[in-house]
Amino acid sequence: MIKSDRWIRRMAQEHDMINPYSEKQVSTGVISYGVSSYGYDLRVADEFKIFTNVNCTVIDPKHFDERSFVSVNSDVAIVPPNSFALARSVEYFKIPRDVLTICVGKSTYARCGIIVNVTPFEPEWEGFVTLEISNTTPLPAKIYANEGLCQILFFQSDEVCETSYKDRKGKYQAQKGIVLPSCRGAVYRKEVKHEAVRMLAASGVCSRSEFNCFGTNAACSIRRPPALLLQNSRG
Repeated sequence: MIKSDRWIRRMAQEHDMINPYSEKQVSTGVISYGVSSYGYDLRVADEFKIFTNVNCTVIDPKHFDERSFVSVNSDVAIVPPNSFALARSVEYFKIPRDVLTICVGKSTYARCGIIVNVTPFEPEWEGFVTLEISNTTPLPAKIYANEGLCQILFFQSDEVCETSYKDRKGKYQAQKGIVLPSCRGAVYRKEVKHEAVRMLAASGVCSRSEFNCFGTNAACSIRRPPALLLQNSRG
């Protein structure tokens, strides 16, 4: 069952489910945030990691290279065309054992072609939320820090789960900042790296000879001016 503003208010005040908690919708001069009829509009903090292809790295969820992002602290973040950024919430969440949340975007950003993707908050998960913001337009897009970004809907089950996220020691439990992807126990395979090099070389983005591949990760740096890299990547 979806939970109302009354329940959200009580859980925030009595069980610290949302901190800081906004008692009402704040909308004057800002993209709205705070409690709504059946949800809570969270705010995005002023910490961003904006995707870049300058280093010509390969996106590998099992062996993620931090050089794929540029870190920015600002009241306004600019997400490049057809690209994305990671951010974190202002609020710290503590989800009850019998509750699961779903995140949906805000219409103000959605009507500008800006899509927010957040996976569900599982039972007994807690932490700041890592937010994925996609700019689907051919133009740069502004994201306003400390203002609303997406809405969280709370669903309560009619029975308590057998195993919670906390019980199984989830890898993103109690995360404090923007947490990049990780995969426990992942084994790096050289053939994956070679296939990535082959694909990028075939696309014309970089040649095989222009890569310096480092040992046991898939990070490949390129000795080429960023402008030329962008030109080639656009075809």
